[in-house]
Amino acid sequence: MSASGGTKAIVAALVANLAIAVAKFVAYLFSGSSSMLAESVHSLADSGNQGLLLLGGKKAKREATPEHPFGYGRERYIYAFLVSIVLFTVGGMFAIYEGYEKIHDPHEITNWYWPVGVLVFAIIAESFSFRTAIKESNTVRGNLSWRQFVKRAKAPELPVVLLEDLGALVGLILALGGVGLALLTGNGVWDGIGTLCIGVLLIVIAIILAAETKSLLLGEAAGVEDVEKIKVAVVDGHTVTRVIHMRTLHLGPEELLVAAKIAVKSDDTAAEVAEAINAAETRIREAVPIARVIYLEPDIYQAAAAAPDPAKTLGGDGH
Repeated sequence: MSASGGTKAIVAALVANLAIAVAKFVAYLFSGSSSMLAESVHSLADSGNQGLLLLGGKKAKREATPEHPFGYGRERYIYAFLVSIVLFTVGGMFAIYEGYEKIHDPHEITNWYWPVGVLVFAIIAESFSFRTAIKESNTVRGNLSWRQFVKRAKAPELPVVLLEDLGALVGLILALGGVGLALLTGNGVWDGIGTLCIGVLLIVIAIILAAETKSLLLGEAAGVEDVEKIKVAVVDGHTVTRVIHMRTLHLGPEELLVAAKIAVKSDDTAAEVAEAINAAETRIREAVPIARVIYLEPDIYQAAAAAPDPAKTLGGDGH
């Protein structure tokens, strides 16, 4: 994912959510709708989440230090994980609490045109934000399905914004449904039920985000295509004859560590091996530009003595 693409989607979502949050809160003040209050808090939480993503992107650009020699690329994962926590607590749990209170103490919605008008405006504004996120995601997701893109993306910003915007649109429809039924029936319980549904929706999205960002925080390997490119780039057929085993690890969305044991010929000199390793590192960086840190260990390949590679999908040959 390009940094500019992710930033564009985040900024679009931030502007939309700030405007929507203000409009929803004004509608709540005039109508007393709990759905509108829950939705205004939801939009405010989303605005804070976009701020967290922008902050994480900025902090991730810091130069490496002796204390953090591999840099700060994972800051983006940390802040994305914080987003899931905010969405769960401030968004989901608050909405469930507000819905529970409204069901137990329902009251009539007044000035119905405020919540209905604001919800229609919010759906239009959120649709533009969602469209931007889809457009930016399509430039990087390739042939992956949307589910695969959210699961496999190494840059967390676009999947987070996509799920947030999707949740916001569905939440707005739920809020509109709750308000509409409350107005048609004259029973404010429907407004509370709509609010409860919004809370459950936000919690489900928060759990999905937390699971995906947790995986990134723990450390994920390069994608299958990048692993294959690296394996092909390492072997030159002359000095480097094969990859004995290899590990890859994302230090950040655009920073990849590559560590491999490579087979060289037994009669090669130290100078020839060193030259071959330097050439292999150059080829790796040309094939996969995000490969920033590369460690190649030369060895003499012996099939009987080679340790099995427990992570074949990470690039080992399994010998």
